Amino acid sequence: MDIQSYLLLSATTFIIGVVGVLSRRNAIIVFMSIELMLNSVNLSLVAFSAYLGDVRGQMLVFFVMTVAAAEAAVGLAIIIALFRRKQTVNLDDINILKW
Repeated sequence: MDIQSYLLLSATTFIIGVVGVLSRRNAIIVFMSIELMLNSVNLSLVAFSAYLGDVRGQMLVFFVMTVAAAEAAVGLAIIIALFRRKQTVNLDDINILKW
């Protein structure tokens, strides 16, 4: 497969992630959409790395995946804490500035 196919797939998944972030009000769906966007960027990095024959893009993907794993752990902990406090994961119902 050529690089255009990978970039088209990456752009498509990134757009799906953006639409998910902007249109959904469920915190878990928004969180999954952000992860989808991170994975589409990783796909682009790997595609360019393979196309150019350079491993720096693949090394950067490793670091992005490490940060994404840490973000997943912290994000899920925040979502669980908000659910325990407000009994909902709907972002419209959660306003932590008002008690």
